[in-house]
Amino acid sequence: MGFVFAPSPRQIAPTKALDIVKRLPSDVITVGVFRDEHPKRVLEIARSARLKGVQLHGNEPIEAVRTVTQEVRFAIKAVVAGSDAARRADEFGTDVVLVDNARPGSGERFDWSLLEELPKGLRVMLSGGLSPDNVREAILSTQPWGVDVSSGVERSPGVKDAVKMRQFITSARDAQAVLGDDIID
Repeated sequence: MGFVFAPSPRQIAPTKALDIVKRLPSDVITVGVFRDEHPKRVLEIARSARLKGVQLHGNEPIEAVRTVTQEVRFAIKAVVAGSDAARRADEFGTDVVLVDNARPGSGERFDWSLLEELPKGLRVMLSGGLSPDNVREAILSTQPWGVDVSSGVERSPGVKDAVKMRQFITSARDAQAVLGDDIID
């Protein structure tokens, strides 16, 4: 479950995130989403909100990403599909690389064939324009390690729709069953 700390309609205060984290089952992976935030601040918020991981969704330099990854249990680095950062994604040293379009949160899909430009051997999380209507096709076509959704399951910016969320999860699990693999937990 992701908590957005970067400026956006989805932004949440660290104290509110902590209140939610305290009520979640312990096996839920909680991740803070940051964009171009100083590593010290990322770590401070991650600790205070008791998050299990962080997602760095900006133009963070490799050194800043590595500073954060050394201090957290789980790190995700977001890159733009087809970008130089995507082609060098293995240099960040994160657990997962999230591939998105150039406008995160816009609901716009990118050309999934751009995933072929990524270095081999990475855990890839697919993002960008996913919805209950296309997540099954996305998983079957790209076989990512995981998928990420935000606007595709919203009623309005920042307001999630429970029905769309259930449909998304059902479609993703259906694709996983077809592949017969543990692609999505």
